[in-house]
Amino acid sequence: MATLFERVFKGSDEMYAKAEAAVAEVSKEYSDDTTCVFPDTAYYLPCLYSMTGKKINTLGMVKEGLAWCKEQMTREKRTHDIFTSGIATACAAEIIEACKYIDGKQPYDKSPLWGHCTDGEVRELGVPLVTGDIPGFVVLIGPAPSAEEAVEIVKSYQTKNIFVFLVGGIIDQVVSKGVKTGFGVRLVCEGYDLWSVSYVISVAVRAALIFGAITPGDYDGIRKYTFERINAMVNAYEPVDDMTVACGAGAISYGFPVVTNDDNDMWRVPRSLIVQKDTKQFVETSLEARGIKLKITNIDIPVNFANAFEGEIIRRGDMQIEADGSRVDCVELVRTKDASEVEDHKIELIGPDLDEFEVGKKICLATIVDVAGRKMQPDFESVIERKFHSYINCIEGVMHTGQRDMIRIRVSKSAFEAGFRAKHFGEVLYAKVKSEFDAVVDKCQVTIVTDPEKVHELRVAANETFDKRDERLLSLTDETVDEFYTCVMCQAFSPSHVCIVTPERLGLCGAVSWLDARATHELDPSGPCQVVPKTGVIDERTGRWESVNAAVEKYSRGALSSVSLYSIMEDPMTSCGCFECICGIEPMSNGVVIVNREHIGMTPLGMTFSEMASMTGGGVQTPGFMGHGKHFISSKKFMKAEGGVARIVWLPKALKEQVRDQLNATAKDLYGIDNFVDMIADETICEDPESLVEFLTKVGHPALSLDPLM
Repeated sequence: MATLFERVFKGSDEMYAKAEAAVAEVSKEYSDDTTCVFPDTAYYLPCLYSMTGKKINTLGMVKEGLAWCKEQMTREKRTHDIFTSGIATACAAEIIEACKYIDGKQPYDKSPLWGHCTDGEVRELGVPLVTGDIPGFVVLIGPAPSAEEAVEIVKSYQTKNIFVFLVGGIIDQVVSKGVKTGFGVRLVCEGYDLWSVSYVISVAVRAALIFGAITPGDYDGIRKYTFERINAMVNAYEPVDDMTVACGAGAISYGFPVVTNDDNDMWRVPRSLIVQKDTKQFVETSLEARGIKLKITNIDIPVNFANAFEGEIIRRGDMQIEADGSRVDCVELVRTKDASEVEDHKIELIGPDLDEFEVGKKICLATIVDVAGRKMQPDFESVIERKFHSYINCIEGVMHTGQRDMIRIRVSKSAFEAGFRAKHFGEVLYAKVKSEFDAVVDKCQVTIVTDPEKVHELRVAANETFDKRDERLLSLTDETVDEFYTCVMCQAFSPSHVCIVTPERLGLCGAVSWLDARATHELDPSGPCQVVPKTGVIDERTGRWESVNAAVEKYSRGALSSVSLYSIMEDPMTSCGCFECICGIEPMSNGVVIVNREHIGMTPLGMTFSEMASMTGGGVQTPGFMGHGKHFISSKKFMKAEGGVARIVWLPKALKEQVRDQLNATAKDLYGIDNFVDMIADETICEDPESLVEFLTKVGHPALSLDPLM
């Protein structure tokens, strides 16, 4: 029987031979200077880049990377050699896949095979990873014993909110059973060949580069980061060949345990390489091996409830019913009540149930959540309401968009056939509000209304409440409050980053407003959001306070000592990597370019979002670049020290439309400019600095007459 050393070495040799063959094959058609790189990433071939520090982007450089892999495949029978050979195997696997992308080819169409995950997709995972909405990743290498068991293990991981990657025959097993796949539902089919596992390793090492600011080429630093901060696991079904064993050695080197039912007493490694003959125990064995502890909320509904379903799209043909606030009356509202007015866990339906409507019907729907608690405050109502979107989206077979009275909810035919009815909205909202807001909510009751007349009355009354809230929020400015808040949730991945959240500057992820931070502090006084008294003003223009500097120094553990809240040039606030947008100075136009994560094209800076992001994340201060949320674009505090929103010269067109009304209002208020957004260029107008200046001159953009930025 072969030893573990022999199997790893043999497997790594086999992977190297396949990589060598792949390179030789493309070399027949392409020259060494042909581009050979993954798309939409600033990290070239991420596995090789992270390990070597070499920016490999041509076929000739890929050949150099292949030579590095061979050097790492040492043959001394020491544990170290197993790990280096394992990592080299993963890098050789990446080379095989990179050859498929040579000269800009697109080998995967995402249905069902996904292939390379973009930097934007990796960053999209940042917030759910740090909040624990995604506790970890698992790679399933199959096929499983049966298609039914394949679906069972996938659903089990999904209900625990684990992000699932599939490699091999298990893909066809899952797809044959009609399971939805894709990045949005956190179930990604990478590829049928074993070497597609390199895409998962790529996600892990890029997390280290993006969020941890680990220097490419810091071999030990990358492995330390993934071991300590990336909760990943591998499940490999028998028979496990030698290449899989070699890849498993690489996974273990990164800190990811491998669980298999391929019984071989010669190669068991406690807590790292684990034989579990009962494949139905793979999930629990894997979670225990990686030390993942889950907080499970039992919700009594007839379908699954998990974050994995948050990106599920319900098409019209699959829809049982729809509530659409743009066509009929709909509303969602949280009301603070006296304890005597709330009956805990009371769920009431007023009007017909879902099975009383014809298929495809647009129905009126009001969802009213009444809460009571000694520490409950009216300012928390909107915070709880905003969570409805994610709560309802986590129901399998249900889609939710919008908020307030402009919502749209679709219930799929499959969810309806499983028994989902109106009361189950109430069960979900009750369970989640009571569990997540238990520090302020003592009692909670939910009323679901489908009677059109009553929904209309509730919508009218709710809009009066919304108007009052908006007036209150408009009065909340940085000047009218006595404290700001820290947010260090992202330190799970970016140890030195500290957000300072103010009424006019929300967290750069776009998910934490000042009210959210305040509520978080109330819910968890020793948690990620701590009070920062607004004292010791140093410079109001740039937004410097002694108390803010003291806070960032304390919570960054000395990595930072000074932060300016309103400047992009003087000690700008750091970024973790979860930012919705990046702002960067554009010297020729004397302004700034802003690009959002969703935009994959070029900008007038000559950089894509991914390339700009590679300079901005990881908790480091980069004068001239700044990560921020979308709503901050129209804030009166946006780049206040450098002239404010008048500096914005370029935005992607889709983002322009999202911020148009608020940004126009801010520009009108600050500078008296009408329709300011029409003076901002986008990708349909230009993507180079010369054409940008030409357009700005034509429209008379104010940035051209401001003091030089540099």
